[in-house]
Amino acid sequence: MSKRDEFFKHIEEGYTFKGDYLTLGSAILDEETVTNAFVKVPLKTMNRHGLIAGATGTGKTKTLQVLAENLSEKGIPVLLMDIKGDLSGIAQPSPGHPKIDERHEKIGLPFEAKSFPVEVMSLSEQDGVRLRATVSEFGPVLISRILDVTETQAGIIAVIFKYCDDNKLPLLDLKDFKKILQYATTEGKKEFEEAYGRISTASTGAILRKIVEIEQQGGDLFFGETSFEVEDLLRTTRDGRGYINIIRLTDIQDRPKLFSTFMLSLLAEIYETFPEQGDSGQPELIMFIDEAHLIFNEASKALLNQIESIVKLIRSKGVGLYFVTQNPTDVPEAVLSQLGLKIQHALRAFTAKDRKAIKLTAQNYPDTDYYDTTEVLTSLGIGEALVSALDEKGRPTPLAATMMRAPMSRMDVLTDSELSNLLGDSKLIIKYNKEVDRESAYEILNEKIKNAEALKAKEEQRIAKEEAAKKSSRSSSRRKSTRMNPVVKVLTSATFIRAVFGILKKL
Repeated sequence: MSKRDEFFKHIEEGYTFKGDYLTLGSAILDEETVTNAFVKVPLKTMNRHGLIAGATGTGKTKTLQVLAENLSEKGIPVLLMDIKGDLSGIAQPSPGHPKIDERHEKIGLPFEAKSFPVEVMSLSEQDGVRLRATVSEFGPVLISRILDVTETQAGIIAVIFKYCDDNKLPLLDLKDFKKILQYATTEGKKEFEEAYGRISTASTGAILRKIVEIEQQGGDLFFGETSFEVEDLLRTTRDGRGYINIIRLTDIQDRPKLFSTFMLSLLAEIYETFPEQGDSGQPELIMFIDEAHLIFNEASKALLNQIESIVKLIRSKGVGLYFVTQNPTDVPEAVLSQLGLKIQHALRAFTAKDRKAIKLTAQNYPDTDYYDTTEVLTSLGIGEALVSALDEKGRPTPLAATMMRAPMSRMDVLTDSELSNLLGDSKLIIKYNKEVDRESAYEILNEKIKNAEALKAKEEQRIAKEEAAKKSSRSSSRRKSTRMNPVVKVLTSATFIRAVFGILKKL
């Protein structure tokens, strides 16, 4: 048996599954594509998370697009973080190209151009379904970790939430949160001290500064109503295809705090809301986090710990997380160790640091007799990648340098008119893009302070009137004493008294 035949058998046996799967492409040996040596990923293990890595321009985004399309075909909804703004073309079919046909002929797969059901979403003022959450929904623990506060400050936040719960004060947006923090050390100081103990103005001031930092990155747009219901990410079309939900984040790159805040809140909400999935044949939802380093580079230690915990736990809910980044070292080791599918596009060795990173990356992949992994990592062409997945029993599949299939949809952005038409057909925009500002902690506390000030003013007026009345009464008494009746004056005069005593003596 020739080496090529042995390799074909090796790939065929390693990528044969009982259940349904996605086909990524065909394996490469000695820089030649082995037709029909299909590299596949079983749907059953796609909730084990994954990584798509590689240098700029090597095809990461197209790989993400291929995975999203094929998941949608299988009826699995997808959530994409579109930070570079080049994924909206999924809503339109590929125009096709001779090079695509040539690629697919080598792979052994027929190419079919298709469009896919897309929902465009936004965290900011960009057009799309508005994604929001209330402060109350975050809860004191998550808010504390996002703000990266001290233990003492976290305790104050817990007290603030408790007070709002006890007094039915809805904490909806950041102005509510700021108002209650200010109230706790000013007008409501006595009330708080009696119920919860003294609250330091220095601590509330520090918390307020952290909130302002989030606010300056656009948090005031994210916090509020109408809250997004994560069940709306699970929609499918009438013909059974999963929606591809694309979150437009092109204006978020310089606001990593908002991005990580949103990501953590979304993951926490999904974990709390979705039912336990058990040993299911396919995932409920797959999330692709492009430019993943934006989450990890700016995250505090507490926030990283929270993300790591959720990554470990959320797969039991049937949710797979896929991190897309230039280098695997961008992802913390604790998270990297949880990732089942690894798709590694080419890395470039320009410096000694780059070469060291490539050696470390090569160690993350299974050993193989067919490749020098370190060498392959630098020689892969555009649209080629090293693939290692998990089989249905959770074992790593054979390492395969793979010629990746081309996206069926357009590899470009939608035009303004195409985007406008897509948004015009959205049912979720009608549901979530209404401006809602119902009475919450800010308005209730302002009313409470206003009423307290009115009562105080009324009491001060009453006291002032009483004091004026008393003063008037004392002045009147003095005036009466100085204006004595003439008869009384005569009767009390010394002359009159002596005359009376003289008459008494004669008697």
